[in-house]
Amino acid sequence: MRKLILIIEREYMWRISRKSFLLLTFLLPFLFVALMSVPFWLSSIGSGAIHNIVIIDETGKYAPLFEDTDSYRFLYGDKSLEAYRASDDREISAFLSITADLLQDPAAAILYSEKQIPGDLSALVNRVLTKQLEQDKLASFRIPDLEQIIAESRVSFKVQTFKWGKDGNASSSSTPIAQMIGIFSTLIVYMFIMMYGGMVMQGVIEEKTSRIVEIMVSSVRPFDLMTGKIVGIGLVGLTQIILWGILVGVLLVVAGLFMPGFQADTAMMSTGSMIAASDPPAPEWLVVLQSFNFMEITGYFIFYFLGGYLLYASVFAAIGSAVNSPEDTQQFMTPIMIILIFALYVGIYSSENPDGSVAFWCSLIPFTSPVVMMMRIPFEVALWQKLLSVALLFAAAVGLTYFAAKIYRVGILMYGKKIHLKEILRWITFR
Repeated sequence: MRKLILIIEREYMWRISRKSFLLLTFLLPFLFVALMSVPFWLSSIGSGAIHNIVIIDETGKYAPLFEDTDSYRFLYGDKSLEAYRASDDREISAFLSITADLLQDPAAAILYSEKQIPGDLSALVNRVLTKQLEQDKLASFRIPDLEQIIAESRVSFKVQTFKWGKDGNASSSSTPIAQMIGIFSTLIVYMFIMMYGGMVMQGVIEEKTSRIVEIMVSSVRPFDLMTGKIVGIGLVGLTQIILWGILVGVLLVVAGLFMPGFQADTAMMSTGSMIAASDPPAPEWLVVLQSFNFMEITGYFIFYFLGGYLLYASVFAAIGSAVNSPEDTQQFMTPIMIILIFALYVGIYSSENPDGSVAFWCSLIPFTSPVVMMMRIPFEVALWQKLLSVALLFAAAVGLTYFAAKIYRVGILMYGKKIHLKEILRWITFR
């Protein structure tokens, strides 16, 4: 046991002290918060520039419809389009030419500019002209009060969704938000399993090719050596996840000090605190977030990350011990990648039917449950399904670690030979 602890300590301390670990751990939260806060900040500021748009309307019908905005000033043209182009006036950004009744000839309106037309300008022109054309079209039917009749007949309906709690109280729910939480959790679990499982395989290959492992197995059992590496790297991953959570929380608070609106949104989203009666109404999606048990989701996330990591890390360690170089891992990694990608696709697409038979069975099968079950948990999965899934996952992880250790003890001392799956299975029976 003492040697196992020393191996775990060595793997943990060596990896958390590496520059790559420190850079990724402290840089990624800054990038994550920047992706959230920078668009919010950019949306709150404007360029300050006002662009002149000349309207050359031969019908005299459409030019009065356009009103100045913060970004565009509309001017009535008193010359032809050719005359304006000949004058080469640099203060004019674009020309809107309307040569005929647009209800009769929709192609009679053209927007000209020396540069690419901004998307917001074309959207503004389309919106103004479309509204006028709709009114003209309704007037052409010559039905009294037709526009008012149509306006009053328009009905916007959206059914409210609530879910009952165990105490009988109802709270707002939202399938799209549950899908977003599930997909985010699924992708994170998938990414972490691949990242830290790959670290295990890479570490085993490096020790084998450098022949350091020959010295280590002379004083340590291969099982302890493999288990220590898996547990040590797993603790590194857990440390990194905790640090990311703390740093992201701190950075969101700091960002909120400079952007009060952003602070209010992120505080509501992260804490899920109830809104006081005297406070202004919060956005609907923030209210819905309060109905999700983020403590439960976080707890199961840790369980499925650890279980999925132990399961696949043992497989990666066995593969790393059986090959002589990273290039030789392809034939063994392909089936593993297919299973993980299949689990990812099932997890994402089960958001439409989280209680379907495919989602149910894949959330119980240990090789796919870490990814698929994280998609289902926001949809209130039955407790017995979650407990059974976790139990099967950890039981499979322990069993697979046992068999992987049998492969590991033979493979780490096998050099210069192409290994096939049949031979690896034969190693398991060695005593």
